Amino acid sequence: MSTAQRSMAARPSRGGHGQMRGRMEKPESFGQAMKQLGRFSKRYIPAVIVAFAFGAVGAACQIVGPDWLKRVTDAIAKGMPAIVHGRPVMASIDLGYVERVCFVLVGLYVGYALLTYVQSWIMATLTQRTAQGLREAISKKINRLPLRYFDRVSYGDVLSRITNDVDAIGQTLGQSLGSLVISITTFVGSLIMMFANDVIMTVVAIGSAVVGGILMMAIMGVSQKYFVRQQIALGDVNGHVEEKYSGHVIVKAYSGERDSIEQFERYNQDLYESGWKSQFLSSLMMPLMNFVGNFGYVAVCVVGASLAMNGKISFGVIVAFMMYIRLFTQPLSQFAQAFQNLQRTAAASERVFGFLDAPEMADESDKRALLGRSADGSPKPVRGQLDFEHVNFSYKPDHPIIKDFTAQAQPGQKVALVGPTGAGKTTMVNLLMRFYELDSGDIRIDGVSTEDVPRWNVHDQFSMVLQDTWVFRGTVKENVIYSKQGVTDEQVVSACQAVGLDRFIRTLPQGYDTVLTDDTSLSQGQRQLLTIARAMVQDAPILILDEATSSVDTRTEELIQKAMDALTVGRTSVVIAHRLSTIRDADLILVMDHGRIIERGTHEQLLKQGGFYADLYNSQFASTELLA
Repeated sequence: MSTAQRSMAARPSRGGHGQMRGRMEKPESFGQAMKQLGRFSKRYIPAVIVAFAFGAVGAACQIVGPDWLKRVTDAIAKGMPAIVHGRPVMASIDLGYVERVCFVLVGLYVGYALLTYVQSWIMATLTQRTAQGLREAISKKINRLPLRYFDRVSYGDVLSRITNDVDAIGQTLGQSLGSLVISITTFVGSLIMMFANDVIMTVVAIGSAVVGGILMMAIMGVSQKYFVRQQIALGDVNGHVEEKYSGHVIVKAYSGERDSIEQFERYNQDLYESGWKSQFLSSLMMPLMNFVGNFGYVAVCVVGASLAMNGKISFGVIVAFMMYIRLFTQPLSQFAQAFQNLQRTAAASERVFGFLDAPEMADESDKRALLGRSADGSPKPVRGQLDFEHVNFSYKPDHPIIKDFTAQAQPGQKVALVGPTGAGKTTMVNLLMRFYELDSGDIRIDGVSTEDVPRWNVHDQFSMVLQDTWVFRGTVKENVIYSKQGVTDEQVVSACQAVGLDRFIRTLPQGYDTVLTDDTSLSQGQRQLLTIARAMVQDAPILILDEATSSVDTRTEELIQKAMDALTVGRTSVVIAHRLSTIRDADLILVMDHGRIIERGTHEQLLKQGGFYADLYNSQFASTELLA
């Protein structure tokens, strides 16, 4: 069984309704979020620079166009008839010059189209590569996070970061950066060309744009916080849906539909309000910039007509300025759209990098895999001796769960942990597997402290069968084998026969090659049998059984118990059981209460003591007799 599988399976359930959701990270500024995204994507910077260069050159081609259009206009204007002393004077148009200028214009605009296309293609590729890299980073991060993180954050919220937030980055980043570079180049270039043509008209155009720029920055400052709230609320909705969907049967059984719907409506209302405000505020930018652009047209026409009548500029300058005022104000609208997208990107980046920056488990690359290896590195079978020395542990500071736990299991022994709910039995198994780090004390396997070896080396020594079954999309054979290498078909069939699942599997359409999906009906008991067969195939030296027969009937339990008895021969097994009848043959029974061992011994020894275990066993026996 893989580390990831065991980690997810062994995670304790959260109480309440998952209120922690996506509120783990501190909100960051727009600049900080974009810097983090830039650092993550630094390997693509050379390609981004090339794309920006294509975009800038393409924008330059567009900027130069109106100046050549001015030349055509002036050439045609010179060839128009003029009135001199009341008599028309004919002039000729230099058609050759006009033709050459028109060819230049066509070349400029074709170049603009091709260059911007290449730039868009490069940016689309890079942004999707970035999104792909983020998903891979999150996938790897999940396996490096301690289980404490998942005790506080819902699975749905993590899934929302992988899907919604990463998609937001991939979709909006490509649309924003490319257009932003073109807009900046167009804005600066058109400004320079306007100054080169006429200073007075340029000042008029700038004055009309300043007001729009100020309003745009003010709107951006207000709308950013709503973009952040929108992404968090989206995580809340996804987390709630995932949580309620996975527990749908419980919700129905306890008539919790009303509470579930009310809670969903609160999350959905929060998403609606934040989404509406962010979209409304950002959508104000476009009509605002259009108004500024139209106002600039009017101002340039009025001032240009006055200057032309006074002979200070030619008619071609007015035509060029009509083009330049569009090129000057259009980038402001594009700025608004690009920054709107970048705001969403920044909000999504905060959540993604908040997850990626979460504290990880300590790096253990310097630790040697001592379990299963001798001093010279040659293979050495693990005997399975377990030593617990004064183990103390707490999930939260000042709230101890395990208190001075000391015990020993000899190789091949069957050790049972019993006690009331909340006594710390499953927690001890999690500590044995090193899913959590000890507050103090030590746990050793064959004399080797689990803290002195990498976690994977500890995990490789265990097979687990838990109360919660886990079946993934794949064939029956793939589910049984899982990550084990070199497993033959005969071993798979033998394991399934041992747990009594072989007959059912052969009734499936493709037998062991049947793909298990939602349409393949497996009962809870059959799922449990499948996970037990998986543990058998893993063939690890230490076996952990956490209520392994809790989901099967009595007849199946007897069959599984026989298979388990055969499986545990020569292996150390740790059993958590509430049905005390299943552990009567245990070599050592540890009775736990409030994190402490209060009794220890064999079944007969504990019954003779007449203590907690005897009372617990007798009450179960009395209940069985009553039912009989």
